[in-house]
Amino acid sequence: MPSWGGILHEVNDLAAKDPQHALDFVRRKYLASLHAHTKRAVILYATKWTQPSDNVPPDMVSINDGDIQGLMEVVHGVDDQNLDLIIHSPGGYITAADAFVQYLRSKFSNIRVIVPQAAMSAATMIACAADEIVMGKHSSLGPIDPQFSMHTSLGVRMIPAQAILDQFERAKEECKDPAKLAAWVPMLQQFGPDLLVQCTNMSVLAFQLVREWLATYMFKDQADRDAKAISVAGWLVNHGEFKTHSRHINRSILLERGLKITNLEDDKFVQDFALSIFHAATITFTHSGAVKIIENHKGNAFLQQVQPVFVEQPAQVRFSPPAVANPNLRPPPFQKKKH
Repeated sequence: MPSWGGILHEVNDLAAKDPQHALDFVRRKYLASLHAHTKRAVILYATKWTQPSDNVPPDMVSINDGDIQGLMEVVHGVDDQNLDLIIHSPGGYITAADAFVQYLRSKFSNIRVIVPQAAMSAATMIACAADEIVMGKHSSLGPIDPQFSMHTSLGVRMIPAQAILDQFERAKEECKDPAKLAAWVPMLQQFGPDLLVQCTNMSVLAFQLVREWLATYMFKDQADRDAKAISVAGWLVNHGEFKTHSRHINRSILLERGLKITNLEDDKFVQDFALSIFHAATITFTHSGAVKIIENHKGNAFLQQVQPVFVEQPAQVRFSPPAVANPNLRPPPFQKKKH
């Protein structure tokens, strides 16, 4: 099985002859190889989120409404009814995940989600809309409890919806004591007029979507599919169960809960090709401006890029009387980011 280092070596060898196309060639080679082995359509959805980067806006690596355009590009011309979706994502918007699932489910009758490392939050929701999930010993899904971006005295923070609701209930109890009211007022002032309603609605929506998808697809042939779907969806959305939204859930725990999980190691070729695709994608993120790759086995791709901005510093001008600064000296124009 090619390791990350082995794929990098392959890229470097090819780059010596064709530096412009080496990254794309290696990635697409393994996408085509997986399709040749399984006879299923293959789509890679990967973002640069496990590699530190200061200049990548969070929305660019999140599941968002713009992904539908990318999916349209890579689904066009694909006639297969069966899909292998390789996903590596921190998650994103619940409504975008809903649109993501609706579109793929309108195009493919059977979807297998392959998780080469981690599919968290809204990406976990997408995985729950699959007929089965393929995971390695190192692979993880995550909780699906919604998060809210809030401006606080400590800066912008992602706060779990359930934590906001729990804190408000605690405040109601403690504020019965007037002596504690002063301590609670600064925190309660951060709650907008509709925040509590939004927290409840988004938590219910996450639960309802995953429950529906599990019952319709993964558990469709099981007599107790509805009860099982309710149990799994309620567990995944429960912030109190996991304590943190970034908690990693391995395949053994998911199997215990009844999800249909296939071991990545069961098919050596699928393991080799899927991990090679993943390694090639992460190498692409490291050696290019790409931050999101949506690509199929035919080589059709939709890539999002962030270009670094370099601002040239104006030359230092020394003044010594009676010299006068050159009125024509101007700093170079600010260079806008290219997306």
